[in-house]
Amino acid sequence: MTSDAGAQVEIRRLTEADADAFRVLRLAGLRETPEAFGSSYEEEAARSREHFAARAAPPAPSATFGAFVGGRLVGIAGLAVSDRLKERHKGYMWGVFVRAEFRGQGLGRQLVRQVIDTAAGRVRILQCSVVIAQEATRRMYHAMGFVPYGLERKALCVDGVFHDEELLAIDFEGRS
Repeated sequence: MTSDAGAQVEIRRLTEADADAFRVLRLAGLRETPEAFGSSYEEEAARSREHFAARAAPPAPSATFGAFVGGRLVGIAGLAVSDRLKERHKGYMWGVFVRAEFRGQGLGRQLVRQVIDTAAGRVRILQCSVVIAQEATRRMYHAMGFVPYGLERKALCVDGVFHDEELLAIDFEGRS
């Protein structure tokens, strides 16, 4: 696949070798849209390279995916699967972010599709949350099969401003 600029696009699972690029992009997302993530730039910037290597390449069935344009990491999305006995049937999509200059090219949709496709064979339910004010992201998630199951009021507080989150899930049971 190619981007609008003609550069080749690759969506793939990240490895430990991607840790530095993952760190740079993750911190950019936290800085640019702090209301979109539960983590803060300050907390994550203080973390070690080992932390980012572990987040970039978690043990299966969890995974972190990257969108590369011309070999440059420009988008990320994660899948976390619980290792707890009573929660192994659930996965959680986290950290979806695409650099602003690469938005509108379908990269976010491709990353979310990769998470959904990976989760479908491994868990019964895939959950995520999205800040209510992020209308374009909410519409994309709904269009991709996520269904609201709740609302968390004042889920995040950024610079004294509270943000509500919509709780979403795809239940793979019974889907064809």
